[in-house]
Amino acid sequence: MLYEINEKAIQLENQGKRIIKFNLGDPDLPTPPEIVEAAYNAMKQGKTKYSSAAGEKKLREELARIHGVSLDNVVVTTGSKWAIFSLMFLLLRKGENVVVPSPHWTSYELGAKKVGAELRFLKRNLESDWKVEPKNLEALIDDKTRLLILNSPNNPTSKVIDDKTFGEIVSIAKSKGVKILSDEVYSDISFVKAKSILDFGEDNILVNGFSKSFLMTGWRIGYAIVEKELAKRMIKLNQITTTCVPAFIQYGALKGLESRKKIADDIRRQYKLRADAAYSVLSKSKMQFSRPDAPFYLFPKVEGLDSERFALDLLDRGVAVAPGTAFGDYREYFRIALTVGENKIREGLGKLCEALP
Repeated sequence: MLYEINEKAIQLENQGKRIIKFNLGDPDLPTPPEIVEAAYNAMKQGKTKYSSAAGEKKLREELARIHGVSLDNVVVTTGSKWAIFSLMFLLLRKGENVVVPSPHWTSYELGAKKVGAELRFLKRNLESDWKVEPKNLEALIDDKTRLLILNSPNNPTSKVIDDKTFGEIVSIAKSKGVKILSDEVYSDISFVKAKSILDFGEDNILVNGFSKSFLMTGWRIGYAIVEKELAKRMIKLNQITTTCVPAFIQYGALKGLESRKKIADDIRRQYKLRADAAYSVLSKSKMQFSRPDAPFYLFPKVEGLDSERFALDLLDRGVAVAPGTAFGDYREYFRIALTVGENKIREGLGKLCEALP
C-alpha cells in the first residue's frame, strides 16, 4: 500500500494536481554541494570504471576509523536496503525465523519473505511510547531464530530505544545465540542520543547509509559493519549481483564524511523546527501521537480509522500520507514524513485535520 499511494500521487501530479507529499522519507533538502562537486570531480578524473565489490579503500578506511573497526569489517553496498536484504539472503534459510519489533520498515518483512524466513513481530503500542519490552521479545525467540532486527531511531515512529532496554536486548540475544542486525540510518541526525549496536562489541551487525544523514537518497550508497568472514560472503554476493557502487558516488560520500557533523547538525536543526511546527498543528486535533526523537516521521493514531481508505481519500485533497498497515498491524495509524518545508507542513496538516472522520 505504501508504494500504491506513491504511484497514485505521481499519477495525480502528472495530471497537473498539486500534492503535498508526506508519504515518503525522501528529504526535500538538496544534497550538500561539496558532495556533488566531489562526485563530479571524480567522474572527470576517470572514476567511472568498475570498482571493488567491497567498496573503495579510502571510503572503507574512513568508515572503519569512524566506527572503530578494521577495514575488513566494512562492506559498501548499493544503499542500506541492499545491505539488509543481502544479509538476510546469507543468514536466513527457509523454515528459520527473524524477530522484528513492530511497527517496522516494510523492507524487513518483504526481504525475509523473499528468502522464505518466518517473520515474528513484537507488537508495540503508542500507550507505552513505543517501548520495546525485552521479556516479550525473548518469548518470541526459539531454536530457529537466526536474526533480530532493531531500528533505532525507528521508522515509522521516530522513537529511540533507551540505553537500558538496548543493553537488555543485547544480553538476551547473546544468551540465545541470535545475531542482531541494527539498522541505524537515522542515528546521526537523531534529536536525542541513540545507542549503537557497536557500543556492545563487534559480534553483531550494523547497517547504515548516506541517504538520510547526507541527503543522498537517490545516490544509493550504504554500508554494513560485520564480522570478517561474513564481509567476505557479502562481497562475493555483490560481485554476482550489483557488482559495485559507482566509484564517483563513493568519492562523493567520502567528501560528505569530512563534513559529517556539520551536515548532520544542519539537518537536525531544520527538522526539529519542522517537528515543532507539526506538533503545534496536530496537538489541536483529536489525533494521538508521541513527540519524535528523530527526523523524519510522525505516526499518529485516530480511533476507528481505516488508514488505507483515509490515505486514498486524502489524495483528493492534495495530501499524501502512508497508511499504518504498511508498517504492521496498525490500521488506525498513518505515517507523516516531514520532508517538505514548514509552510507546506502547516498547510498539508491543516487539510489532513479537516479530512479526519
